[in-house]
This record gives sequence, structure tokens and C-alpha cells, in this order.
Amino acid sequence: MLFLVAALLLLGVVMGTVAHAPLSFAVVAAVVIGVWLMVFAIRERHGRRRGTSG
Repeated sequence: MLFLVAALLLLGVVMGTVAHAPLSFAVVAAVVIGVWLMVFAIRERHGRRRGTSG
């Protein structure tokens, strides 16, 4: 429950910050974060399929 409260608080802070940024900056930042998350997901999926121990 505490994690949920902290996540919502952080989301509120980030959304408030983005509201004051120009739209083009917000879109570029969202694309960069999305690409980063996709790369992370692909690397995790390939790592689990190989069965590497770490």
C-alpha cells in the first residue's frame, strides 16, 4: 500500500512538471522513455530465454 501511495505521489510530481514543459519536449521525452523501456524488455526477454544464470 505504501508503494502505491509513493508511486501515485511521484506520478503527480512528474505530471505537474510535464505540464509546465513545452509540448515538443514532453513528446520527445515520452518517445525516449518508451524506446528505453522497449530495449529493456527485449533484453530481459532474450536473457530469460537463454537461461543464463547471473
